[in-house]
Amino acid sequence: MNHGAEPRTHELVVVSNRLPVDSQVGPDGAVEWTRSPGGLVTALESVLHGVDAAWVGWPGSPDLELEPFDADGIRLVPVPLADDDVARYYEGFSNGSVWPLYHDVIAVPSYHREWWERYVTVNRRFAEAAAAVARDGATVWVHDYQLQLVPRLLRELRPDLAIGFFLHIPFPPYGLFSQLPWRSQIVEGLLGADVVGFQRTGDAANFATAVRRLTPAVVRAQHRGSRIELAEPSGRRRGVLAQAFPISIDAAALEALARTPAVQARAREIRESLGADRTLLLGVDRLDYTKGIVHRLEAYGELLEDGAITVDDAALIQIAVPTRERVAAYAQLRDEVELLAGRINGDFQTLRHRAVSYHYHAYPREEMAAMFLAADVALVTSLRDGMNLVAKEYVASRFDEEGVLVLSEFTGAADELRRAVLVNPHDIAGLKEAILTAMRMPRAERRSRMRAMRRRVVEHDARRWSSDFLEALALGAAVRRAQDADAERDAGAPTRVAEVAEPLRSALEGLARRPRLLIALDFDGTLAPEVDDPAAARALPAAREAVERLIAMPGTRVALVSGRSLTDLEAVVADFPEEVLLVGSHGAEIRLEAGTSFEPLEERERAELTTLGELLGGIAARHEGVWVERKPVGFALHTRLAVEADSQAARLEATREIGAALGADVIVRDGRTTLEFAIRGTTKGEAVEHLRRITHADAVCFAGDDVTDEDAFAALGPGDVGLKSGPGDTLAEFRVPGPAEVALALQRLADAREGAPSEERPR
Repeated sequence: MNHGAEPRTHELVVVSNRLPVDSQVGPDGAVEWTRSPGGLVTALESVLHGVDAAWVGWPGSPDLELEPFDADGIRLVPVPLADDDVARYYEGFSNGSVWPLYHDVIAVPSYHREWWERYVTVNRRFAEAAAAVARDGATVWVHDYQLQLVPRLLRELRPDLAIGFFLHIPFPPYGLFSQLPWRSQIVEGLLGADVVGFQRTGDAANFATAVRRLTPAVVRAQHRGSRIELAEPSGRRRGVLAQAFPISIDAAALEALARTPAVQARAREIRESLGADRTLLLGVDRLDYTKGIVHRLEAYGELLEDGAITVDDAALIQIAVPTRERVAAYAQLRDEVELLAGRINGDFQTLRHRAVSYHYHAYPREEMAAMFLAADVALVTSLRDGMNLVAKEYVASRFDEEGVLVLSEFTGAADELRRAVLVNPHDIAGLKEAILTAMRMPRAERRSRMRAMRRRVVEHDARRWSSDFLEALALGAAVRRAQDADAERDAGAPTRVAEVAEPLRSALEGLARRPRLLIALDFDGTLAPEVDDPAAARALPAAREAVERLIAMPGTRVALVSGRSLTDLEAVVADFPEEVLLVGSHGAEIRLEAGTSFEPLEERERAELTTLGELLGGIAARHEGVWVERKPVGFALHTRLAVEADSQAARLEATREIGAALGADVIVRDGRTTLEFAIRGTTKGEAVEHLRRITHADAVCFAGDDVTDEDAFAALGPGDVGLKSGPGDTLAEFRVPGPAEVALALQRLADAREGAPSEERPR
């Protein structure tokens, strides 16, 4: 590639092993580029067309030297790979070492130093290409297992960048990951990112365990993952978020395609060609040993052999999409699958019907949508899968709310599509029973299950996946940059109010002049010093006095926004004026003048709450000094009284066990000495926004001390003031050492508001 000219730079840079296009030679011999059908291309489409974006990747053919070019409004930056690079970096280390290791060693991984050395070389080439086209302060999003070293290499080249990494495949338990000779280098490579994303909460927990075992970093469990604090060589501390962000599909587009007359007509043709009265079972997979195709065929064949079904009752359509055809293990798998399908047909097909309709090639989207509509049952029997988007595609296509999904519990999709018929594909007897259950399921139950799954897929689509990740990345990068700025000003410790008197005083005076002012305050660690017994916490007298002064002023509202339950909060602030608004459970409970606002729990939520309590109770019993507090929509695991080893172990166990039992819908909030689990999602940021609306506030002052308060700081806008109490990363504009200084700041605000003009203030 010619690097003579200065490359264009971009606001967003996506980095993946492959460019999102495929090449083909046109009639005139010229190379033409067409969009690839991959899930990542679809998932990022809405993001890429909203900004000045570039995509860095290999064009797909060895020894192909290309200049950057534009396709569909995106700048494509090719990274050339020689044939030997492909053999060692891609087919060797990526797919011969990492792929089988990360998929539970279903196949035995191989480790060769020359593979690893080429992996390092090629990862550096990708990092350099991304660094060259990223604008100052740009966002770079690196994807998947082939490029796990790029975040660290890129951080060294361009520390100004916001760097995210998303792993599309599973991350293995430490007992497996520790086999990798270069395990420490992989972890260090990933920790170069501001955000490391995974498909499942369990994957994020596995990564956190590897970080704890292989680095001196501090790991704190939080919502669907962990917050990791690193000590950089410069002496500064940097935070990394490791969290689950389940990938998804463009559900609306797939449903729209399924609704077209042509696709519906084709679905009817498929059914009629195979027998309109037969139950159609469908499997769609890349031909890979992780997909459980052999297990599926064995279960289906045994059902025919047992006489539980006949070829007059059912037909299995198996689509096997070719992949890695040059690899011997995949050629062997193809032979095994085709021999098994052939044997089943030989044993059971009749003059009228075949038992298995096997197809070894890919189909266009329209044909796949028709197959999804035609199939009564979709079989997804992966032995291990990061997500499995076929399951979501089947659900999105069923606008008629028909069809049953049989889904392996070893897929990421199983965490979200919990109304599927979940199955362990290694258990052939259980798989047979699941197929029969799906075939015999009453229509009302089919529709109820499909309706619930469709709601999940539609609400959590590809657009939401990408926006959730990029929002988390923007927040993480903003916190890091603010921390870097603090370090450059040699202000590593919290600055006392007296030392920032003029900036803080000016901000408070500006607030004091606003006609309608909302002052929202956290309680523990902000108004009240933290104590071992939460019931004994009380606000400092100076803080309470300031609140009393402020609440008496025209156009001034004061709210306490706490993670405590509303009942607990009311108990510790019983001496506060009744006019103070109270928000408990991070916004799930609100006490206004008219009374408490709280939506009763549904039956499903009550069941999840019971499971939460049982799991956390068991964890607390195993670790001295750990105890559980009941909240209206969840539980809090308190570790303040535990030694560090018990605290860390309890947090990681809770994250892993609850993620496995209840999936990604459980909300987790990480505090310094608490870990909260809620079955209904609310944040302090949402609470502050709600309070702003109902009080008609022109400006908001929020003060807080904990990680859970960062959502509220993020919700502040121009003209608002954020005040952080104590140490730690923060988005707040101002910082003070603790509750005493918060009280002093509130007193100064009261002084300024008393002396400010009040003509425009409502009374």
